Amino acid sequence: MGKFYTIFIGGGTPSLLKANHIDRILSCLNKSYDLSNVKEFTIEANPGEAPKDRLKDLKSMGINRLSIGVQSLQPQLLKFLTRIHSKEQVFETYNNARASGFNNINCDLIYSIPNQTLNMWNQDLSTIIKMEPEHISAYALTVEKGTDLFSMVYNNKITMPSDRQGGEWFIKTHDILSYNGYQPYEISNFSKAGFECRHNLHYWDIDPYLAFGPSAHGFDGIHRWNNARSLDQYIERIRTEKSPISKIERIELFDYLNELIGFGLRMRKGVDINMIPIDHQKEFQKKIVLVSKKYPDCFQSASDIISLTQKGMLHSDRIIPELIF
Repeated sequence: MGKFYTIFIGGGTPSLLKANHIDRILSCLNKSYDLSNVKEFTIEANPGEAPKDRLKDLKSMGINRLSIGVQSLQPQLLKFLTRIHSKEQVFETYNNARASGFNNINCDLIYSIPNQTLNMWNQDLSTIIKMEPEHISAYALTVEKGTDLFSMVYNNKITMPSDRQGGEWFIKTHDILSYNGYQPYEISNFSKAGFECRHNLHYWDIDPYLAFGPSAHGFDGIHRWNNARSLDQYIERIRTEKSPISKIERIELFDYLNELIGFGLRMRKGVDINMIPIDHQKEFQKKIVLVSKKYPDCFQSASDIISLTQKGMLHSDRIIPELIF
């Protein structure tokens, strides 16, 4: 697998683990892998579930980046999202992280929530910006089949914001964060200079990564796999010395090309045409010409780099499927 540059402990809620549990995880990793090149070590934390002493312990273990699941600062929206924390706990967790020595903090936010107003969203953005985290993730709430949200929307119990409203919020979010020094290096991710999430960039650049734990996904450069979703099943497989992998697939050329295009266009740096096999470069360029006529002012190019404008980012869910092979 080569050298490792990032570690990300995600959720669930890993900040609920005691320090000795995290220490055991790291000890196991160190026995099998060389972690001497790790530069970014992230752990996720929900507000109110990461006391100061635990944060200090995590920092002392080498964890140098904290991702806080803020989601919203509005009580009624937190209730809708079934989050159990309060606005005050967001501030407490953030301040405790700073006091514990964390100088690389991400705040996760969600917009396009039913009954959310643009004024509410502006208030949340303004408050978070004043806190000065190094990184902000701002995701539009999506309706996915099989979820309670999908059922409520399908049965007309709630109404999602319109596409027009969502577009307005998207543009507003990019403009406000850019003005305040948070550059959009990916559609939903913004950072101060030098604080882009290296771990996420690793995914989006289609680099190999290992995965541990139920539902975790891994990639070795040729095969992508996912572990058993059930915690009980995962534990049982480990206990009986069986592989926890429940599905594995080989990534074929066109899978790679489509991910290269899809991930690349979601990022500010765009797609380098030279990364596309030469046999398919002309076809891709033809697609760009056709799609750019259908979606004017959505593309920009510099040398051999094709990227989306802000308008293109807004319409990326429509544009990207028309460019893949």
